[in-house]
Amino acid sequence: MKLRKVTAASATVLALALSATACGSDSGKDTGSGDGGDKKITVGIKYDQPGLGLKTPDGFTGFDVDVAKYVAKELGYAEGDIEFKETKSADRETALARGDVDFITATYSITDERKQKVDFAGPYLLAHQDLLIRADDNVTKGEDLNGKKLCSVVGSTSAQNVKKDFAPKAQLQEVGTYSECLNGLQSGAVDALTTDDSILAGYAAQEQYKGKFKLAGLKLSNENYGIGVKKGDKEMVDKINAALEKMVKDKAWNKAVTDNFGPANYKNEPAPEIGNIVK
Repeated sequence: MKLRKVTAASATVLALALSATACGSDSGKDTGSGDGGDKKITVGIKYDQPGLGLKTPDGFTGFDVDVAKYVAKELGYAEGDIEFKETKSADRETALARGDVDFITATYSITDERKQKVDFAGPYLLAHQDLLIRADDNVTKGEDLNGKKLCSVVGSTSAQNVKKDFAPKAQLQEVGTYSECLNGLQSGAVDALTTDDSILAGYAAQEQYKGKFKLAGLKLSNENYGIGVKKGDKEMVDKINAALEKMVKDKAWNKAVTDNFGPANYKNEPAPEIGNIVK
């Protein structure tokens, strides 16, 4: 009987403790709705794109990172509450569907096919497929690549687009990384590198490449970068869109462009209007 009395008393104490904890939590923010509070927010980014999303020994840098930080701040999270998670292109839809990340800011072009699987806020940047060439070279149109050596990464649609639509006689060289293309461009082994101009500008802005390369400025395609959100989460989309509009209005967007792409003389498009997808 004595043991039973002690157990009952312990249960009473535990119940009171749980009740107090629950009451205490009511005074905080609803961390599950993107309003900040004690929980962290997880953001998907690229880890290997200088100027956009790059993991360094000192942290994370890039335009996408700056956009993500600004958006998170407007959602109520301090910078220390942000957990960045590497989200490679092939994993983005799955990461959102599983809830591995709260949103994705990772050169995520808005397409009709992707909109079947995820929702998008934005766009927050209008990029274009372009060419990176040596600073002393001159390419004024895609056709100028006929007979020249064009570099891109294995599986890239950008290089195939150039060969199909502009320069069928270009000598395509596909390698494992953009860094290999840059080394080839620097040595003269290739004549041009192709992908989105924002990505090219990020690489060209690296300290070891400053002044050696330039963008051709051809605008071979339109790439509307959006922030990916789990399908059906309209509330999150609306909050992120409001944050993006504020970022443009208070000039933080312009500063992020200059900070991350300035050394490459990137002639960026003006900040796009929310919901305006340029075909």
